[in-house]
Amino acid sequence: MNNESKTLRLIYPQWQGGDIARWIPEIKDTAEAARGYVLGSMLLDFLAPDCGHDKVTVPVTTQPGERKVTDGVLDRDDIAAQTKAAMDILRVKRPDRIVTLGGECSVSVVPFTYLFDRYGGDVAMVWVDAHPDITLPGDVYTGYHAMAVTACMGMGDSKILAELPAKIEPAKILYVGLRDWERDEIVQRQQQLGIKHLSPADVAHDSHEVTAWLKACGASKVVVHLDLDVLDPAEIIPAVGISPDGMKMAEVTRVINDIAAEKDLVGLTVAEPMPRTAMRIRDMLSSLPLFR
Repeated sequence: MNNESKTLRLIYPQWQGGDIARWIPEIKDTAEAARGYVLGSMLLDFLAPDCGHDKVTVPVTTQPGERKVTDGVLDRDDIAAQTKAAMDILRVKRPDRIVTLGGECSVSVVPFTYLFDRYGGDVAMVWVDAHPDITLPGDVYTGYHAMAVTACMGMGDSKILAELPAKIEPAKILYVGLRDWERDEIVQRQQQLGIKHLSPADVAHDSHEVTAWLKACGASKVVVHLDLDVLDPAEIIPAVGISPDGMKMAEVTRVINDIAAEKDLVGLTVAEPMPRTAMRIRDMLSSLPLFR
C-alpha cells in the first residue's frame, strides 16, 4: 500500500453476525464461543505488522444477553448500531485506504461501502472466501456475516442498509476460493446475480484468471476481503469453517499480492478469525489459583 495516502487500521471486533457456536463444540460455553471473534480481532491486531497507520477500534458490545432475530437478522439492532458507529468513525477520519481486522465477515461492509462512495464507484471487489455470503433476511440462516456481500450490493435489512453510503454492482465482484454454497438456493442466487467465481483449483498455480478479470472489470481500484476459512484446513484451521480442499497460505498471499500489482488496492479486510486454541487456554487459565 502507498503510505503517502492516509491509511486507517480499523479494528472491528464485531461478533454478532455469526451464529457459530454449534461448529466449535470444543468451546463448551456457547456464549464464549459466539464472542470468539472479539479475541480473534485482538490477536490479528497483535500479529499484523505495525506500519504506523492511524488506528481506531469500533466500539462493539460484548455484554451477555438474549440473542434474538429481528426481521430475519440475528442481533440486528446491535449490528445496526455498530454499523453506524463504524461509519461515523470513517466520516471523521476520511481515510484513503482502510485495513480492517475483524471480527466476522460483515466487518467489510462498512469500510468497503465507504470506499465505493469515496471513489465514486471506481472500485472492484475481490471476495476471497470459501462461501459466497449472499444470504438474505428470510433465509433459513439468520447470521449477518453470511449477508455481507448482498449488503455491499445494497440488498438486505433496511435498518442496516440505511447506514451505508453506496453499493457495488455484481459485475464488479469476483469470488476467489469459493467452494461451499451450503444450500441450493445460494447457488441459484449467485447465478441470478451473475457474480463470477474462481475455485481454489483455478488459482492454485497462478493468478492469471484473477488478473484477467481485473483488467476487464472497468475499475482502477480494488478492495479485497480475506475470510480465513478460505484456507485449506489440512494446512491450518484459523476460522470457523473447515471446508476441505481450500487454498494454501502461499496461494492466498500470491493472489492478493498479484491483485495489488494489477490495481490500486484501497481496502483490505482479514475476517473470521476463530482462535480455538487461545480460547481453550484462556479458559484453562481462568480455572487456576491466583487467576480467580
